[in-house]
Amino acid sequence: MTNEFNDTILKAFRGEETSHTPVWFMRQAGRSQPEYRKLKEKYSLFEITHQPELCAYVTRLPVEQYGVDAAILYKDIMSPLPAIGVDVEIKKGIGPVIHNPVKTKADVEKLGEIDPESDVPYVLDTIRLLTREQLNVPLIGFSGAPFTLASYMIEGGPSKNYNKTKSLMYSEPQTWFLLMDKLADMVITYVRAQTAAGAKAIQIFDSWVGALNAEDYRVFIKPVMDRIFTELKTEEVPLILFGVGARHLALEWNDLPCDVVGLDWRLSIPEARELGITKPLQGNLDPSILLSDWNVIEERAKRIVDEGKNHPAHIFNLGHGVTPDIQPETLKRLTQLIHDYSKSN
Repeated sequence: MTNEFNDTILKAFRGEETSHTPVWFMRQAGRSQPEYRKLKEKYSLFEITHQPELCAYVTRLPVEQYGVDAAILYKDIMSPLPAIGVDVEIKKGIGPVIHNPVKTKADVEKLGEIDPESDVPYVLDTIRLLTREQLNVPLIGFSGAPFTLASYMIEGGPSKNYNKTKSLMYSEPQTWFLLMDKLADMVITYVRAQTAAGAKAIQIFDSWVGALNAEDYRVFIKPVMDRIFTELKTEEVPLILFGVGARHLALEWNDLPCDVVGLDWRLSIPEARELGITKPLQGNLDPSILLSDWNVIEERAKRIVDEGKNHPAHIFNLGHGVTPDIQPETLKRLTQLIHDYSKSN
């Protein structure tokens, strides 16, 4: 690390005043970058993440290209699952495919425990390489949340309606809670290993939990999320919670002992505050807008910065991940806009 360490985003995560609105983008490392696409001609996602030097390169590339205020570790939420006995494959054009889906209590009981140093040493080696030698911004580690991980494990892959997942949850609550506890144990152990290796913040992706209504969330999900965040508080790093289509769960998230609530584009910052969200907010430009003319992008981005300025602590991000058709130059220009505009207002 040659430059002075930029900790602006950590201050914002903690709710402190900052000199500018910090920026990072979900999926900033990967699909939209030509350098990455060239690598993918030779290596699969899992092959890249198993090579620390290569994985660190992919992770730091957007920091160098865009000037963002944080790096997000390049990996997938599926990365720790093979360690506990889940046979997962990332198929091009489909996503994660589980070859041994969970159907019964016996399937859940067969799931093992993760030992990060022996099961995913390449993840931890990548973190150490980045944080000790290569980055001058904080590295954000992450994990999937139990519901989102379980949805893949039960459905056998991506789903539009989560019927099998909900059916197991409703009809076999004992099996469901056993699965939640096993996945929570994995998440806690996995995240602790990431912070010990040098990750300075953690995002928990509960990407698909918006498929549940608020009452079911309170009964079937909130207790396990409360345990995860309560136990991870001892790591003394900012904890971010993010999901898609979860407007109706925002107040439930505000109750949890996480530090930052991530918003998708469906819930504006003023609306979140009106609902009663008191935590620092992260978000929330619709990624599709980045395919528009620059004047549209600029107008929408400035509006979000202004909305964030009117309330304590805001971290600029997209409302979901960068899509492959977004131009790297657009992300670079957007980062500069957010920095310059927030400093001048």
